Amino acid sequence: MITSMFSLYDVLQQKELDKDLLQIAEKVQEKERISETEGLLLFEKGELGFVAALANHIASELHHNKVYFNRNFHIEPTNVCVFTCNFCSYSRLYKHRDDGWELSMEQMMDMVRKYDGQPITEVHIVGGVHPKMNLEFFCELVRKIKAHRPDLHIKGFTAVELDYMFRKAKVSIEEGLQKLKEAGLQSLPGGGAEIFHSDVRKEICADKVDADGWLLIHETAHKIGMHTNATMLYGHVEKYEHRIDHMSRLRQLQDKTGGFNCFIPLKFRNKDNDMSHIPELSIVEDMRLYAISRIFMDNFRNLKAYWPMLGRQSAQLSLSFGVNDLDGTIDDSTKIYSMAGSEEQKPSLSTDDICSLINAVGKIPVERDTLYNELKVYSELERA
Repeated sequence: MITSMFSLYDVLQQKELDKDLLQIAEKVQEKERISETEGLLLFEKGELGFVAALANHIASELHHNKVYFNRNFHIEPTNVCVFTCNFCSYSRLYKHRDDGWELSMEQMMDMVRKYDGQPITEVHIVGGVHPKMNLEFFCELVRKIKAHRPDLHIKGFTAVELDYMFRKAKVSIEEGLQKLKEAGLQSLPGGGAEIFHSDVRKEICADKVDADGWLLIHETAHKIGMHTNATMLYGHVEKYEHRIDHMSRLRQLQDKTGGFNCFIPLKFRNKDNDMSHIPELSIVEDMRLYAISRIFMDNFRNLKAYWPMLGRQSAQLSLSFGVNDLDGTIDDSTKIYSMAGSEEQKPSLSTDDICSLINAVGKIPVERDTLYNELKVYSELERA
């Protein structure tokens, strides 16, 4: 198993360490922000043990030994989509919609009712961009969910979905978000960010909302009091400098608004898509990416490993590389990564499962709500 072998103190004692890397370690010790140039240097020269030591120091300072999760389920209204992202194994073009699924309002409400009486705290709604599932349709869905279960936090709709909805409805971003908020939407997921740089975006997802559009939607959500998440799809055609550019733009917006809950690196999986010829990254590179994200994204308190994408064992390993959140129970309610070849073909973990994963690496499981308020701290003997 890959492990972090050094502490920050050990790193600072290494006389033979590259002076530029030593300077980064000293900045981490002093809680100073590293630059884009230094972030790039970490990707180019930072060995796994080095970046792990820095990342774990930061995570320990922020969260001590706590690792967060929540009790959630997903609704994926459709995998029919008007866009053609080359990395996507999930969607089906509208002209081939008979090969996909389109859930009715009642089918989605049945999914919500399934959890009546259960201590679920969040429903996560994302899917393809379907031309007939418009702003009014989703406002009605959100209203019905909130009326049925007022205590359930509704997190929904990527910036890609929202951009299409708002353009089709001929409303501004703020008007559209306000309508959804009034219906009961409470926060946004981070999907659709992919890689912001235009050169990469042209190659992997040329026809959907660009970086400026994605960032504006999230900035506007923050402006009206809605928290959001942020993602980055890594391990395909992007270069190190594209990752740093992406994370830097998120960091700048977080400086401005403080509205992001967490950062979620998402690993490219290559099954059954137009980029299947690209090999997936090794687990060593996955862990380096998580560690460097923790070091660079200094104003993001939470770093999440989305276990249905990474696989539960790799997600568990990431807890030794700066990660402090494993998402939620999911309950086999998402197909996005199982269709792309993730090890998790039926992604579902009980609370006991998640606690066991966290305890096994010497961490403390903490159930949270969507906004990272702590609901329950679990001991090894107390799971339910």
